[in-house]
Amino acid sequence: MTTTTRDFRNSAEVRPIPTIVGADLSVPVRGGRLVGYANLDYAASAPCLTPVSEAVAAALPAYSSVHRGAGYASQLTTARYEQARHTVRAFVGARPSDAAVFVRNTTDATNLLARCLPEGTTVVVFETEHHASLLPWPDVVRLPAPAFPGEAVRAADEALAAVEGPALLVVTAASNVTGELWPVAALAHIAHRHGARIFVDAAQLVPHRPLNLTALDLDYVAFSGHKLYAPFGAGVLVGRPDWLTAADPYLRGGGASKAVAQQVEWCEDAEQRHEAGTPNVLGAIALAAACDALSATGWTPLVREEERLLSRLRAGLATIEGVRELGLWGPEHPRVGIVSFVVEGRTAREVAEALSAEYGIGVRDGKFCAHPFVSHLLGGLEDGRCQDGTASAVRASIGVGTAEEHVDRLVAALRELASRS
Repeated sequence: MTTTTRDFRNSAEVRPIPTIVGADLSVPVRGGRLVGYANLDYAASAPCLTPVSEAVAAALPAYSSVHRGAGYASQLTTARYEQARHTVRAFVGARPSDAAVFVRNTTDATNLLARCLPEGTTVVVFETEHHASLLPWPDVVRLPAPAFPGEAVRAADEALAAVEGPALLVVTAASNVTGELWPVAALAHIAHRHGARIFVDAAQLVPHRPLNLTALDLDYVAFSGHKLYAPFGAGVLVGRPDWLTAADPYLRGGGASKAVAQQVEWCEDAEQRHEAGTPNVLGAIALAAACDALSATGWTPLVREEERLLSRLRAGLATIEGVRELGLWGPEHPRVGIVSFVVEGRTAREVAEALSAEYGIGVRDGKFCAHPFVSHLLGGLEDGRCQDGTASAVRASIGVGTAEEHVDRLVAALRELASRS
């Protein structure tokens, strides 16, 4: 029997936060001991939610091809696949006319959109972006890292005012380096005031916060299943269909073609047009299951628990001499559960390897596919490594399944490592 707990302070039902697959994973540490794994690398790839694993397992017995099969299994799989599309669109608050094209990940979605830009489109993007948003565009105006959110809005305003012809503003919703939230609503307003469109990389936002594309008046958003507790190889591009239907298919092949003779007639539907070949059906089902699980839990308990753990982590790091947290807009700016930092006297790789080998803690080290941004944040280092391109940082990231003990273990381990320097 399923039970719920009740919060008598406000008489509201509280749904349990879903569990993750691998919550009881043990890993070896130096000396041969086994310890419970402290996974603090969610920003790279989040673990699988148990409801996601269950949804995939339930779909497997009737797994079949989609869209063109007459058999029962094919019809059922097609229905599940298209229902996944509806679920994902609802999860981000899409408009009724918006397309939802299933792809591999956010990088794939961004490259798809880049292929669909009208001729002569100028893309305006900040250097603080992930490489997926920096690199695919044919004609780019790259803006420097803004000193505060208002400067980001002003810089975008000035850049778009100087563009002649179609334009697209590209921005992250939450930084994959610092976790800081960007002023997406204000940037969307600026873009539309200049007749431009806006594309939002929501890969690091949607695992942590709700997103409503319609309310924010966004044109396109993209995110990845592997960051949203659905590591089955699917992502999605959601947004206005006109640019997508006017462009050549992203992939040319079966499913995208309506008729093939001397000339090829391509499907007019944006989703069919850009999903040639057999799609990743299980990936789409997994992605939708993650959306359902987070929506069913409700964002209030998820955000409340994340903010509690994030505050505990940042407060602990602040007490360690020689540890410096990286940030663009100051320590009080709102952010999701991502913290990047450096440890004086140690390379990021040394820190990450020691955390793994000695304490059973998984973090990420490097430049996080955001080289210009990390180099900007590390510009204050005095040893010159940033200038020669070798400097990097350590990133700890949290999410569903992160325990208080994981946070405390990381802080204690860093305090011990810093004392050895």
